Amino acid sequence: MIITDTHTHLYSEAFDGDRKEAIQKAIDLGIERFFIPAIDSTYTGSMLALEKEFPGHMFLMTGLHPTHVKENFEEELAHVEEMLDKHTYYAIGEIGIDLYWEKKYLKEQQIAFRKQIQIAKKHKLPIVIHCRDAFDEVFEILEEEKGDDLRGIFHCFTGTKEQAEKAISYNMKLGIGGVVTFKNGKIDTFLNEIDLQHIVLETDSPYLAPTPYRGKRNESAYIVNVLEKLADIHSVPNEQIALETTKNSKEVFGI
Repeated sequence: MIITDTHTHLYSEAFDGDRKEAIQKAIDLGIERFFIPAIDSTYTGSMLALEKEFPGHMFLMTGLHPTHVKENFEEELAHVEEMLDKHTYYAIGEIGIDLYWEKKYLKEQQIAFRKQIQIAKKHKLPIVIHCRDAFDEVFEILEEEKGDDLRGIFHCFTGTKEQAEKAISYNMKLGIGGVVTFKNGKIDTFLNEIDLQHIVLETDSPYLAPTPYRGKRNESAYIVNVLEKLADIHSVPNEQIALETTKNSKEVFGI
């Protein structure tokens, strides 16, 4: 049973004390594929080091996270394009719009999101979307950019059934993580109506740990709790969830 974590920040400082042990713990549980989203250029070196230390397990993305879009975002986007010329990446992400913390850079976030979608299309890569308090703003840009060359994952999906269906209509898989195990998460109330072909598993570690670890550091190993919850929701064996979500991840990332 091969499990794929489509979104984990294993290079985060939160793992500096036990990174190797945390990754090996996950691998021992059958989590063999880890897709690593970018935040900004300051993390490029640690991401490349992570890939080098665990060859065949780590698959990197490049991109500018919306909460890190500031006055210098054009420089950051230039770094993204530079890295695409130097190294193999499997997605542009995580990118999108985040209005939870502040709205000061909304215009810049919109420009950066649109430009990174266009970079992804140019390089024939999927996108991985970060959306927080910004469904309308994200969907507006996806509507403008929709087409056969647009595909990817709506990371950490926390919306309604209608928003899920809309995301799927733009060739997005739904990234399902710890929120599905929360009592107030709500997405567990309709996910049984979403075909498994539209779903991938993720942790977003070290963030959003699932129940019973909520409030603690999240780890890729805890994706098993997400998998079990999804199996319960869909009334299928754990192995089927692992098989189908890994297949879906291969469809998105091409590996």
